[in-house]
Amino acid sequence: MPEPSVTTRLRLSGLCFLLQILTILLFAAFVRFSPESSPKLCSQPLNCSWRNQDSGFQHHRFRDVHLQALLGFGFLVAFLSRYGPGSVAISILVVAFAIQWAVLLQGFLHQFRNGKIHMGVQSMVRADFCAAATLISTGAVVGRVNPAQMLLLALLGVTLFTLNEHILLGLLGVSDSGGSVTVHTFGAYFGLMVSRILPQLHMDQREEQQDTGHQPDVFAVVGTICLWIFWPSFTSTTTAQGSAEPWAVLNTYFSLAASTMATFILSPILCEESTPRMAQIQDAAVAAVAVMGMAGEMLVTPFGALIAGFLAGLIPPLGFRFLTPVLCSRLKIQDTCGVHNVHGLPGMLGAFLGTLLAALATADAYGGRLELVFPLVARGSRTGTAQALHQLSALPLTLLLATLGGCLTGAVLRIKGLRSAPAPRYPDNTEVKLVDEEGCEHRVSRKGRGTSTLV
Repeated sequence: MPEPSVTTRLRLSGLCFLLQILTILLFAAFVRFSPESSPKLCSQPLNCSWRNQDSGFQHHRFRDVHLQALLGFGFLVAFLSRYGPGSVAISILVVAFAIQWAVLLQGFLHQFRNGKIHMGVQSMVRADFCAAATLISTGAVVGRVNPAQMLLLALLGVTLFTLNEHILLGLLGVSDSGGSVTVHTFGAYFGLMVSRILPQLHMDQREEQQDTGHQPDVFAVVGTICLWIFWPSFTSTTTAQGSAEPWAVLNTYFSLAASTMATFILSPILCEESTPRMAQIQDAAVAAVAVMGMAGEMLVTPFGALIAGFLAGLIPPLGFRFLTPVLCSRLKIQDTCGVHNVHGLPGMLGAFLGTLLAALATADAYGGRLELVFPLVARGSRTGTAQALHQLSALPLTLLLATLGGCLTGAVLRIKGLRSAPAPRYPDNTEVKLVDEEGCEHRVSRKGRGTSTLV
């Protein structure tokens, strides 16, 4: 490729500088630590309940959620050998900015009192959830946008995620503690719509090389282990504190186990390998927790969690085999990491499961937990059927906002001044044919480490 111009090389540096200066100024003007030693300032019961909990346990949960966001989600895109460690670096950049921007936007909506944003551990946990949704979106376009475009995607994605979360959780009273809809479904379809609007580059499947050594599998191993260790905390950290939390943790583990078994059952049937690759096991783990995001704290029961996890584990292999080619050929959506199969569809399944469980929720079945899981139903302000309809309405509202927001973001990323091809990572001494959306062929040859030429 031609040597990038000074403007191209400094674009990312300048954008990072501007965004960081902006966030520093906003933090200086508005953000303060929550005065936990002053109970008289606690105006909201939710904030009071968080203050009364053991602070050490909260920091332990925050650590798990943050590690999950960085390691679990960060390594979800690293299994692609075309992009390698560079994708992890961009994931860290996205997380670094998304957390700051999310604290500001969510703070203005939920913790803004007396002209200041009073933040604490809960604010950082919610910001990590927002960063996770943004990382899911980047999985649909990784390798097709440059880092500056990734930052702008994070800027707009965090804004829209915060708006969607506020509508669903704050205004409609939807219960989605683990983010089946707010995190997985929104992140997946927002990213897919951005991918649809961006210029398409299709790699010839006969010359595409996905694996160049053991490195991609190493990343998949690390990502999968992190999912198993930290995601139960990720799913349960925003559940109503008290007796409801073990349900979310245990249901997530049962779902992970059944989903992994489903992958070992189906993958040898659909693929030539007798044993699934680590990337496929990683996909199964993500699908398992996506389906438990909304229903995890509800009365799923152990066998229900196993059934849900098993169904979720079937989605990625079937999706990659039958749905991904349709998305690419018919809808012109290039899904680099398969977020539709791994996050989108399992998240939708989780929304339907949560709707069913909300309709069946009764005081006799839940006991004292009903006040923690469905407070409006427990207080008599809403029937179980009405709560179920609100749970179901979260799905079309999220898809609508993700679609419109993704189209807008894709249009912004197509601005001429922002467009520059990301540096692809191909094995040495290889030539790969790329076909753009106008049907023009380009052959990229890589000769030796660090050099690429357009033939």
